[in-house]
Amino acid sequence: MKVDLREVRKTLAWRLKLYRARRGRAKSRATFIGITGSSGKTTAASLLGHVLAGHASVYTQVLANTMKLLVSSLSRRMNKAGGVDYVVFEAAAFGPGTIRPMAELLRPNVAVVTMVRLEHLSSFRTLENVAGEKSNLVRALEPGGLAVLNADDPHVLAMASASSSRSVTFGTSEQADYRVDDIHAAYPELLRFSLHWRGNVLPLETPFPGEHFWLPTAAAAATALELGVPPQIVKERVATFQPLENRGQVIIAENGPHFIVDAAKAPWHSLYLAFDAVAKSTFGRKRIVLGQLSDFGGSNAKYAYAYKVAREIADQVIYVGDHAHRSKASQADRDSGRLIQLRTAKEASDYVRQTGTPGELILLKSSSNLHLERVALAWTQDVQCWVPVCGKREGCEQCGLFGVPFDRHREFVARRKSHRRRQKLLRVFRR
Repeated sequence: MKVDLREVRKTLAWRLKLYRARRGRAKSRATFIGITGSSGKTTAASLLGHVLAGHASVYTQVLANTMKLLVSSLSRRMNKAGGVDYVVFEAAAFGPGTIRPMAELLRPNVAVVTMVRLEHLSSFRTLENVAGEKSNLVRALEPGGLAVLNADDPHVLAMASASSSRSVTFGTSEQADYRVDDIHAAYPELLRFSLHWRGNVLPLETPFPGEHFWLPTAAAAATALELGVPPQIVKERVATFQPLENRGQVIIAENGPHFIVDAAKAPWHSLYLAFDAVAKSTFGRKRIVLGQLSDFGGSNAKYAYAYKVAREIADQVIYVGDHAHRSKASQADRDSGRLIQLRTAKEASDYVRQTGTPGELILLKSSSNLHLERVALAWTQDVQCWVPVCGKREGCEQCGLFGVPFDRHREFVARRKSHRRRQKLLRVFRR
């Protein structure tokens, strides 16, 4: 039997990295916080890291939320930064069996679950399967740990029984330990609400354009308060948080539109949350740019219903991508311009540039493959990368190459790496 030496080397290298990661976790005295959920986990993790940073030292890892990157962080990056008080890690489930190994390696002291919805439909099939996978984070809690759970979601609330650890809840439910009320957002008025717990009330003002962001904000605030962060610091840090790119991010073009950029993912349940932010806005003119829906690439009914709902809210709906024809819009809507069908982000950008007006609100909603964020970025940046589908999961701002034509990306990255190597050598020689 022939042995593939490359595969043997890969296996041994992975085992070594895994050993170092386990050793790094065992040596650390930090409080480890794992955050998962079908939506809201990235914002909750980032916001919690920001809040905790006003109180202690924190290492936060979001978006890079896979087992491979967790191993890398535990074995190298986190330890290079020195000892920290808190580690916040976002754990994503891409299919059955993906969270459990991460949870068992992370061994969280705190587990936060935002919500359970039916995403990655082809992998999970049912809500119960999604909930079972997410609950692995709670099951992995260290002795004496804490679960922070969404009281409004029965699938999340049931996770309290997955561990003998203490649990607290947050939500709009009267039974929630951290109860949210007085929720209000009507863009340009940003989200504000009140958080009630144990006889205390904390009014929170946030940088988010839609009411649905109360959930990740409450999850982060409740966790921080449970960890002993003073309420005033929680309030101040929530107010100064900068929303993440592509996740309810607001981009305001000079003498142009206001964009709400929500182009990182588009699961079915999230459409109406984003639409609601537009519906409640006090702006006069509103448009919605829709791209591809997550998990429903071939569903005529889903695309048609999305158009129907968007049409009731917006003055114009712009469908972008290979599924734009699935809108089932009437000929009258097409003739009048109520619906515009375009194939690429570049076409959408050119159209919005030609028709955009100061003081209008434009929502960009899509899964990440189309990178519709470029429509907004083009108003404030020199966007040169307009390939229809680049294959990269991260957003254009995170990638950082939107100012370089796609066919020159490899050359640009190689030159940048070479420059960094030279700078590193120079620093060594100067010592």
